[in-house]
Amino acid sequence: MSGLLVVRLAWRNVWHDRWGFAACFVAVVAAVVLVGGNSLLVAGAAPREELDGVTGILILSAVVSAFVAVFVVAGMLGLHASRRRRTWGLLRSVGMTGRQMRGLVLAEALTLALVAGVVGSVLAVPYAGVAGAFVRGVGLAPGGIPLVVTPVPFVVAMAVGPVVTLMGSLGAARRAVRLRPVEVLREAHVQKRIMPWPRAGFGVVALAAGLWMAVEMSRMPYKDAEATVFGTTLILCTGVAALGPAVLYGLVRVAGAVLVRADPWAGRLARSGLLAAPGRAWSMVAPVMLTMALACTFLFGVSTGDAFKGVHRHGPSAWVAPLMVGSAVMFTVIGVVNASAVAMADRRDGLRLLRQLGALPAQLVRTVCWESLAATLVGVALGTAIAMISLLALGRSMTGGLWFEWSPGQYLGLLAVCVGGGLAGGLGATRSARKGALVPAGMTR
Repeated sequence: MSGLLVVRLAWRNVWHDRWGFAACFVAVVAAVVLVGGNSLLVAGAAPREELDGVTGILILSAVVSAFVAVFVVAGMLGLHASRRRRTWGLLRSVGMTGRQMRGLVLAEALTLALVAGVVGSVLAVPYAGVAGAFVRGVGLAPGGIPLVVTPVPFVVAMAVGPVVTLMGSLGAARRAVRLRPVEVLREAHVQKRIMPWPRAGFGVVALAAGLWMAVEMSRMPYKDAEATVFGTTLILCTGVAALGPAVLYGLVRVAGAVLVRADPWAGRLARSGLLAAPGRAWSMVAPVMLTMALACTFLFGVSTGDAFKGVHRHGPSAWVAPLMVGSAVMFTVIGVVNASAVAMADRRDGLRLLRQLGALPAQLVRTVCWESLAATLVGVALGTAIAMISLLALGRSMTGGLWFEWSPGQYLGLLAVCVGGGLAGGLGATRSARKGALVPAGMTR
């Protein structure tokens, strides 16, 4: 199969399955908007020395957005890959080679990224205007940030889409190559292997590196520790994300009895759904973990440093930490809602089958809520643990004791956002299966 034919097939696949790719598209567009908009503001603020602090915040916010985007898009494409395994099995059964399958998946990702890059670059301009007005309104840049439309920010934004999407699509490409033609004959799919060994090895190495960095950070002077705390959190997030499905499987096996005890019928179904496909469920966990880990590190890292130095922030300076995490939280909220919606959409046929067997809509609502809530709380627990490791190391570098400053109100606000997003995505995606026709529309023709 020629390269041109692969590209044409990729375009046709994306177009005909545009609703299946919609969640990935939204995630990539959001990443391009945030990175492109912040780059436009950086271009306007760079020549002015009094805006150096704001420039650093904007750059860091863009880096965090791109980092989070890789995880969110990888989860979305992984879910989409599981839904397309029958199509891939058909292509393999008619003679498509593993190399051609890999090329097809990457070509689909690149097609999606280019379209999302154009849309995101256009939307980056109004976003930059709104963000600039916000920075001026809270007093961080009283004179405002001039909006300078130059080619460089758009080049950066257009590069973000393909880089994020291609990095996120590597897992889907490997899955397509490993798929055997006989898979097309299976009506049901249960994830037999939680993760490949290379991924597990990478996760162990990254997690060990993150823990080593935390130990070393606790011995540093506090100024060096402040500069290292964010990087430590990123490395820990990378390690846990690589090991994520296995970690989720183990936690559900241990704590799943709580679900069964709380609601025997719906809790047992929710627990079984999480254990049957931990890779699918992890796509709901990852955005929540990233939200909690990054936001808590930013917010409480600033609070810890201020408490140690005796600084009380008022006025514009009080907006520094919220501005640093604002775009990341906004992006991950999109990721939480999208991931929950796509993951639970994969459960629609199972929910219809349960209705045919006599399950009541209220029972199915409880099942979806328990499954979404369990995945969300696992993400909250992992993200909180990652942030605590980094923050405790930061506190020890300052005082010699295991300590950090935190705000219960801010933490509960982040928790509410994650739980609300997960439940909204899960319930919205399964509404038709819970309340609609017992037979999907496409099967009645």
